[in-house]
Amino acid sequence: MVSIVRVHLPSEIPIVGCEITPYVLLRRPDGSATTDDAPESVPVDGCFLRYKWIRIQSDKKVPVCSIHPTEAATLQCLGCLKVKIPVTKSYHCSAKCFSDTWQHHRVLHERAANTENGTEEDGSGDHLFGRLPTQSPSTNGPVPIVNPDKNSGETWYEVGRSKTYTPTSDDIGHVLRFECVVVDVDTRIPVGAVSNILTSRVIPAPTPTPRRMIPVVPGGSGAEAIQGGFDMDGRNASVTSMGTFTVLSYNILADTYATNDVYSYCPSWALSWTYRRQNLLREIVGYHADIICLQEVQSNHYEEFFAPELDKHGYQALYKKRTSEYLQIYPGNPNNIDGCATFFRRDRFTHVKKYEVEFNKAAQSLTDAVITAGQKKAALNRLIKDNIALIAVLEAKFGGSPSPDNSGKRQLLCVANTHVNVQQELKDVKLWQVHTLLKGLEKIAVSADIPMLVCGDFNSVPGSAPHTLLALGKIDQMHPDLSIDPLGILRPINKLNHQLCLVSAYSSFARIGGGSYELEQQRRRTDPQTNEPLFTNCTRDFIGTHDYIFYTADSLTVQSLLELVDEESLRKDTALPSPEWSSDHIALLAEFRCKPKLKH
Repeated sequence: MVSIVRVHLPSEIPIVGCEITPYVLLRRPDGSATTDDAPESVPVDGCFLRYKWIRIQSDKKVPVCSIHPTEAATLQCLGCLKVKIPVTKSYHCSAKCFSDTWQHHRVLHERAANTENGTEEDGSGDHLFGRLPTQSPSTNGPVPIVNPDKNSGETWYEVGRSKTYTPTSDDIGHVLRFECVVVDVDTRIPVGAVSNILTSRVIPAPTPTPRRMIPVVPGGSGAEAIQGGFDMDGRNASVTSMGTFTVLSYNILADTYATNDVYSYCPSWALSWTYRRQNLLREIVGYHADIICLQEVQSNHYEEFFAPELDKHGYQALYKKRTSEYLQIYPGNPNNIDGCATFFRRDRFTHVKKYEVEFNKAAQSLTDAVITAGQKKAALNRLIKDNIALIAVLEAKFGGSPSPDNSGKRQLLCVANTHVNVQQELKDVKLWQVHTLLKGLEKIAVSADIPMLVCGDFNSVPGSAPHTLLALGKIDQMHPDLSIDPLGILRPINKLNHQLCLVSAYSSFARIGGGSYELEQQRRRTDPQTNEPLFTNCTRDFIGTHDYIFYTADSLTVQSLLELVDEESLRKDTALPSPEWSSDHIALLAEFRCKPKLKH
């Protein structure tokens, strides 16, 4: 007879919108154990499992804090109710909690007030909150079922009959009960006792303060910047104007690297892939980018989640998995190998051609050509790191095409998406990988007059040799990074160049003179020496810039950029990832316009 040995929940805290799939361990009649499901359609040894999800609703519903979702709320922001902000964002656990987050909370008020064409009163926010009254449970929803303990002051509602359940906003503040029982397939009578387990109280999904698009073209105004905000729920999101397009680059932190040992400061429930994938998807979709370049996308997550989910939002997908010769960093499941994924909106672009760059193959060719036989094994051990690049050639469909000068030519666009080697001591390998990619892009540029974008996580700080090569097209022979070259692969130094006229999009914040208060605020978040963001990667052990969007300045102009995150607010409670931001990197987003081609 099949029996249930144990029931276990994957996370201690259920979150709205994040699917819960309990682990159910079964013992077969032969004594073997399995965690495979046993639905009625595919019974196991004449038995199947029957499931039930129950919401245990107290007579007094307990709202939870929007900032510290594991804490009960004691205060409510009345200003949120006034401007019709979702009620879950109005709750706070203490006056200090509300006061500490006021400067960021007020942004929600300003966005909502702009939507309603209202006005927002300045102040500290002290006058905007009130102490919560006792709330009665909602009378809407599922029909109550029998509670075995009639004196508990609780009402039970059946909310699901499958193994998985996705909490809704109606569940916030309530405990969920999962039940399962073995049922005889012939008699349909339960066999043995019902196994059950209780969750913690359901919390709303934490949402970060929406980031705004800041115009960088001359004459851009602060009002435009505020109205160009990208809300995570899609409200008040700006749409690219005719003839422009947006590009997102984002290292999403692969699940295989998101361990509790490395990110011990992040709550385990917020580090779980079940939670992070939904939070990442909500953020990515909320930016409404025309082109999306993601790094650290595991192959199974691409196939089972990102490709089908983004397809629902109108995106076509391209993917390149990292090669797997450097196997010692990938123990176990090959699905854990990550790669680069590029998505583009089908109504804005069509796919023309795909190129895959495998730096391992380039390493083989290099060692065969310039490394002596005795050094070849050591050279390959140093160069083979499984990094790749994915290059897509797209054709624009949007206004302004087929070309900005209306000459009837097709408007093509080349988008490179890469993730360069992470090991900081291998400066020569990083530079060689970037140089190899640039030489490949130069070949494409020679074959077609085409604007180019080079996006990704280059694992190189501003001013490093790889960044200098990208931004300046050459490297000074006295650059300190060039001193590390045990294989001699960087010599002669004068070969380290390219002719692509690349400029970092985010350097526009510092390069554009004048502008709005918002633009000046962004300048303070850039490094005055390199004009790059102060950081795009923020953990307890490292804070700095590794991510870039480069573009060919002779064929494209930057119109606006997604605002940079303020370090002080980001690190106030924790580093990244956090319950609000589900990667240790921040997303970069730039809006571009194609330059008219000169007539000869």
